[in-house]
Amino acid sequence: MPLSDPRAACGPVAILIAGPTASGKSGLATALARRHDGVVINTDSMQVYADLRRLTARPSAEAERTAPHHLYGHVDGALNYSAGHFARDVEALLPGLEGLLPIFVGGTGLYFRALEDGLSEMPSVPDAIRSELRSWAKPLTTEALHSALSRRDPQGATALRVTDRARIMRALEVHAATGRPISEFHGTRTPGPLAGYTLQKVFLAPARELLRQRIDLRFHQMIAEGAIEEVERLRDRRLDTLLPIMRAHGVPGLIAHLDGAISLDEAIVRGQSDTRRYAKRQFTWFRHQMGSDWQWVTPEAAAIEAGVSVPAEQ
Repeated sequence: MPLSDPRAACGPVAILIAGPTASGKSGLATALARRHDGVVINTDSMQVYADLRRLTARPSAEAERTAPHHLYGHVDGALNYSAGHFARDVEALLPGLEGLLPIFVGGTGLYFRALEDGLSEMPSVPDAIRSELRSWAKPLTTEALHSALSRRDPQGATALRVTDRARIMRALEVHAATGRPISEFHGTRTPGPLAGYTLQKVFLAPARELLRQRIDLRFHQMIAEGAIEEVERLRDRRLDTLLPIMRAHGVPGLIAHLDGAISLDEAIVRGQSDTRRYAKRQFTWFRHQMGSDWQWVTPEAAAIEAGVSVPAEQ
């Protein structure tokens, strides 16, 4: 039975709960942590940032009081946090959780992959090189940057969409720092922090129309709870637009609204649409990229099988 306490198994164990945004993952994880003396560990690339509690739908302060939560809001938005950083943070966290049940919850597929399979060892890029390259790239179109990458690293450019500015820049940065194409660093992997663990893996898969409704409603709730003020503070920091936090769903549209370019209604519609498209990509990614050992189940069935009650808004 999924999501029961698996600690009767031999060796260290953990529960992994993935799913699209607004599928009820956080509420289920918190309920399980309360029932099984567990700890909730964030596995979402946007909820790591301190700047956007509301807009990234981080667990409420009340939820955090009822069960231990880790790796939420511990990163400043000016930092370029990655799956590699996440894996190292988990590795440092696990020794202090002896006797507790780790429950990893989120929607970032690459983070889940890093937990077990590990990641390729990527070289660090000195800040001076990154700053110089981004100043050079700022006036250029994404297509022009892709062409520049094609001249330096044809294989790396072929593997990237011509519209994926962030990954194109990453490949250019690696080449500038090392003189080598990024593809040369994709082979060697370090095992993930959960390698050797007994894992229960569940993907929450709500009905698509219900999920769409929840996404749209939740965006309105975020606005009512102060998301605009969060984004205004973030905008005023004048951070690099290529930073992950500046691409969080809702941020570009709300900044455009704050700058007077579009109405609030237009910003909300844009944020809702971006989030719905992201949820669709999450379904596709997990279906094609993760193994058959993930059990797909509706949020309602998961709660029943786990014997917990989850508030609808979570």
